[in-house]
Amino acid sequence: MPIEKVVTRHGNEIAYAIEGEGPWLTLSHSLASNMSAWDPQLSLLTSHFKVLRFDTRGHGLSSAPTDPYNLEDLALDVCDLFTSLGIEKTHWIGLSMGGMIGQTLILQYPDLFHSLVLADTTSKRPENAKQMWGDRIAKAKAEGMTEMVDSTLSRWFSDDFRKSNPETIRKIAEGIASTSVNGFSGCCQAISEINTFERLKEIQCPVLILVGEHDHGAPPEMSHAMKQQMPKAVFSEIPNAGHISNVEQPIVFNQNLVDFYKSNGFM
Repeated sequence: MPIEKVVTRHGNEIAYAIEGEGPWLTLSHSLASNMSAWDPQLSLLTSHFKVLRFDTRGHGLSSAPTDPYNLEDLALDVCDLFTSLGIEKTHWIGLSMGGMIGQTLILQYPDLFHSLVLADTTSKRPENAKQMWGDRIAKAKAEGMTEMVDSTLSRWFSDDFRKSNPETIRKIAEGIASTSVNGFSGCCQAISEINTFERLKEIQCPVLILVGEHDHGAPPEMSHAMKQQMPKAVFSEIPNAGHISNVEQPIVFNQNLVDFYKSNGFM
């Protein structure tokens, strides 16, 4: 998989990879991750779509400008990536932070989207967001990202999954540890300010909302509330999955994608 880079209007390097043929489909990963997070979906999606994966600023092979960032910054990076690739319309699958970037982008540029999949994400910051994310930023800056690995994995996955899938967990742990402190801190600040809930009703394209049954980071109650804002959206709760449901239950996650795309004539 060849990885390329584009320089945004503000001088940031965004790493990306393109595979498959068909209509464009863009994959946007979670905080403290990178484009490899979508490996469980790649074989399925590249057989139907031209799939664009990218590393959000401060993650993977993308550059990490000094924090803080906001969601508009992250969405602007994507706009510049799309412009460089000549993308005028795309499907979007975003998990956690990737879902927040997708919401921010579609509310600014609704005509960019064929469809929107929001997985294990939120549209409204909790009351303790400032303190919670502030504490994580302070810990990362004081102790480094290696010290963030265990607590992050315990929030993302069940004990059983972690014990039963050591190689998968090892790779994800490496991704967390290798995330730059600037990138992590900047994106923590950005997602701590998510506030799109009241505008979700403006979204007109087909929407699929997915959430792990045991997601504590973006609880199912939030996804249910988002569904209420978008009555035409399809909703599915994934059994026996936590925050990174596309990795913990890839077969069920992928089947939800297939059902959604087929029902809308996209596959």
